Amino acid sequence: MQVNFIPATVAFIQEKFAQEGSGHDWAHIERVWQMARRLAEEESGADLQVTELAALLHDIADWKFHGGDYEAGPRAAGDWLRSQGADEALIERVQVIIREVSFKGLGVETPVTSVEAALVQDADRLDAIGAIGIARAFAYGGHKGRPLHDPAVPPVSHESFASYQKSTAPTLNHFYEKLLHLKDRLHTPAARRVAEGRHRFMEQFVDQFLAEWEGMR
Repeated sequence: MQVNFIPATVAFIQEKFAQEGSGHDWAHIERVWQMARRLAEEESGADLQVTELAALLHDIADWKFHGGDYEAGPRAAGDWLRSQGADEALIERVQVIIREVSFKGLGVETPVTSVEAALVQDADRLDAIGAIGIARAFAYGGHKGRPLHDPAVPPVSHESFASYQKSTAPTLNHFYEKLLHLKDRLHTPAARRVAEGRHRFMEQFVDQFLAEWEGMR
């Protein structure tokens, strides 16, 4: 009989991320988890436990907070699942999804190798756009001490993950370098439907932001 690792993982992640302040907190993880479940309802053949575990663990040790170490997350997820008695086949599936979920630069392809990875990547990207995506972008920028905007610093189309990792650009650049492109990089029809309204809201926000910055509104 398959062991259900979800309840223990929820409790573990909820406690670990309760006081996180960069926009990668428990509330973000919970939204990604629930959205992945919602998207899975339309994707036949998806393994729900793998999807849920990967969604819950996708930020367990994000490279952005671990010195750029891209393997920190998969390692931490593996350590947790082993501590719960999960078998290596399940652990490997979850680790692969965690490796595939992250955006790595506008010029870098981020393909997925399973329906479960598509669900988790789409859910994570949906939480990066719309009203909450805007709030999270500026929360992270403040966490890193970045200015809101600097017209003298143009957006960059990062052609490598290394370039993207080194970016210290103002927060508004992140919209041009990532957020406004996510709608077109989603995999599932359900995610694309959700993204439409969120994308339009971001476009309106950026237009309003720039007009106010220039004193036009």
